[in-house]
Amino acid sequence: MNTIVSTIVIAGALVLMLASLIAAFRNRPMGMVLLVGFAVLELAVLVQAGFVIAAVAGGGGPADKVTLFGYVGGQVLIPPAGVFLALAERSRWGTAILAVAGFAIAVMNGRLLQIWQGMA
Repeated sequence: MNTIVSTIVIAGALVLMLASLIAAFRNRPMGMVLLVGFAVLELAVLVQAGFVIAAVAGGGGPADKVTLFGYVGGQVLIPPAGVFLALAERSRWGTAILAVAGFAIAVMNGRLLQIWQGMA
């Protein structure tokens, strides 16, 4: 697994979480900046998923592949689900949902690194 991509994903997710929290505290719905930010985050998560799949196909990775792919699959689904819910709820709570989604991606990515390094 590529730790540079993981670091980018974690940093991006935390920045988007903070931006979403600020928008929620200002009582603003999700804007175009957050929408584009979560689209870029989804792209980074997909790139990371590609690296993980390629490494596992090459014979690398931890022994527990089910947990590994569970986290990878969950990470791929969270940004679109968060954006969908934020678009459905056009209030401050929609941006709060995005803050939770950003935090979840950061935590799941950290856990994915632990699984990959065999510390799980």
